[in-house]
Amino acid sequence: MKKSAAISLLLVSATSLSACSSGLYGALPAKDAAYAIMPPIDKAVAPSEYLIAPGDVVSLMVFGEPDLTFEKLPVDDAGFIQVPLAGPVHVATLTPAQASTLIATKLGARYLRDPQVTLNVIEQPGQTVTIEGQVLKAGTYPVDNQTTLLGAIALAQSPTRIAKLDEVVIFRTVNNTRMAARFDLSRIRAGRDPDPQILGGDVVVVGFSQAKSIYRDFLQAAPIFNVFTRF
Repeated sequence: MKKSAAISLLLVSATSLSACSSGLYGALPAKDAAYAIMPPIDKAVAPSEYLIAPGDVVSLMVFGEPDLTFEKLPVDDAGFIQVPLAGPVHVATLTPAQASTLIATKLGARYLRDPQVTLNVIEQPGQTVTIEGQVLKAGTYPVDNQTTLLGAIALAQSPTRIAKLDEVVIFRTVNNTRMAARFDLSRIRAGRDPDPQILGGDVVVVGFSQAKSIYRDFLQAAPIFNVFTRF
């Protein structure tokens, strides 16, 4: 086979495979529909108050009661903390203020007169994003309410050379419903599309470009076949 024909065949194969691979996430919401589900950081509404979650660590102070004051209390997987005299108290999905009032009510019902309770969240290990696919360092990374998609990808040390930048998918659970949306990282990098907010619990998957992979393999094999010499 002539060298020119071999090159043409490789390019056609790369184009065909690229078209086939686009169907993997092709049905997911993109562009405006994607941003309606997962808004950009400048339009995201930060929660007015944090809700305690399993895995958090809280501090508890009962004024004038050193035996009921703790620097660290873990919230177990079921959402409870153990409070002397009050027993197990379910604090998950409550704000710190609501949890403080609940504990004060339990202590005041039988043991203390008008207890003054203050509960604060001091550790939030559950606020992480998982980044998978074509990035240099896939893994789980801490996030806050200012983390964006570009920032999350940077935590994973950027996409690989064979990443499909127009096929970056964010998976998110909203009200117990699993949702997903597709974004174009190249347009976001260029400032042509807004940068979506990343929330704790999100999973980001960077797609794989078969066309780029074939072209990379072709370039690596080129010196062997001497394809860049004059025909």
